[in-house]
Amino acid sequence: MNPQAAGQTADAAALYLAALQERLTADGCTVTSPHWRDHRVVTGSRADRKVRWFGTKAELFVFAAAVPAIDAATLGDFTVWAMEYAKSLRGGIPGARNAALVLPALISGHVRPEAVRWAAQDARILDTTLISRPITIETAPAGIRTTMYRGRTAWGGMFTSHVLEKAALYFP
Repeated sequence: MNPQAAGQTADAAALYLAALQERLTADGCTVTSPHWRDHRVVTGSRADRKVRWFGTKAELFVFAAAVPAIDAATLGDFTVWAMEYAKSLRGGIPGARNAALVLPALISGHVRPEAVRWAAQDARILDTTLISRPITIETAPAGIRTTMYRGRTAWGGMFTSHVLEKAALYFP
């Protein structure tokens, strides 16, 4: 890839990240900007409680960073980091009518096919208290392509429609 094309894809990823921050803020999320490796991360979090969840509080954490390229190893590392970070931010007692859902997203103009497959494969669970759905966002000249697991999970399945609704809002 030539340097000009690399710059354009980096700009597209940065623009997507800025727009994501606006969508998170508009939805009432608390937004912060920690760092992962050398990358600024946009983090949004919110808590919801619904009768149909039998009064359980669902905490949703969104982590997104623009990177030069996404492969399965990088997405895996970012997912682990995001889940650990979310675990450190959680309110309440894990498992005691509290659920944590994590959307770790990497944004790039260059997404390797194995990263796309890994994101679409299944949700990830940490200590049975956090459920994540890793996301890849490819900002290619042909358009934006978002990939994540959209199926149900055995643990936390009653939150599936909520997390998919929020993912569609944040990552159109």
